[in-house]
Amino acid sequence: MAKVPTVASRLVRRTAIAAGIALVAGLGLGFAAGKPVDPTDILPARQLPADLCARLGDVSSLLPKASNGAAPKLVKTGSTAIRCSVKADEAAQTTYSSATLEVLITPYGGKDAGAGNPPLKPDQVARQTFDRRAMKPDPDRSTAKLETRSGAGGESWTATVVEVHADVIVQVDYTAQPIAQAAAKSAALVIADRAIWESQ
Repeated sequence: MAKVPTVASRLVRRTAIAAGIALVAGLGLGFAAGKPVDPTDILPARQLPADLCARLGDVSSLLPKASNGAAPKLVKTGSTAIRCSVKADEAAQTTYSSATLEVLITPYGGKDAGAGNPPLKPDQVARQTFDRRAMKPDPDRSTAKLETRSGAGGESWTATVVEVHADVIVQVDYTAQPIAQAAAKSAALVIADRAIWESQ
């Protein structure tokens, strides 16, 4: 003869089931939410060389000389992310020529990518940041994106190159006139490669 469950036994059983569901739900939520990220587990962005702009070398061939014969030099700003820039204004030239060059070198540290995700390694953060850039990929390499824009008359071109290597992203913006599109693109790529090399 089957035993008829009493009110007390039914209450105990329901409580056990509820506790089990709560435990499973709690484990599931814990899995989804993840453990809090320990700040000591997050790798900071590494320090770039203090003389990085000087390491990029002589860029005078990309810029017209001033009327006094002086060759423009890159000026450094920033510490964690470093910007190297130089400008040759048309007003300071003996010819109708001008150019600007900006190089931004940014190292990336590990970050938590949101609730529940473990800290990402610096190279993963750099790659994700690079992949999100809305620019056309360079058909010749997977580590670079580029675009060119023409100024008035088609003799002025701006070439922008974004390149990633390990934990570093380099962006080069080079504008010059008069210049051919291919020459502007080639110059920006060369500077980007040099900045990647010197930042390691």
